Amino acid sequence: QVQVVESGGGLVQAGGSLRLSCAASGIIFSVNAMGWYRQAPGKQRELVAGITSGGSTNYADSVKGRFTISRDNAKNRMYLQMDSLRPEDTADYYCNAEIRSYRSTPLRTYWGQGTQVTVSS
Repeated sequence: QVQVVESGGGLVQAGGSLRLSCAASGIIFSVNAMGWYRQAPGKQRELVAGITSGGSTNYADSVKGRFTISRDNAKNRMYLQMDSLRPEDTADYYCNAEIRSYRSTPLRTYWGQGTQVTVSS
């Protein structure tokens, strides 16, 4: 089985910073694309940032210049550095990972349980 777990959320004031971590564990042969999603109350879940296995990144327009996604392939970990946080960033943040458990099996998508980020004004 595969487990994906986020950590690092919390309560911060506007203008502050947080760094989220995502750890994938279990039966893992390889990890392909990974991404951070968020869902605010009453809103649809949206892609915040994505990163390929080769390190190519993409960001939602609302976070460009403020957030930085990165990964450590050797440790099956992904990070989201969030700077200049705004109240609008308040949401549950979820890790998503495309993982192959065995070299002969296809990729599957896994979600973490979410970590809450609250930005106060």
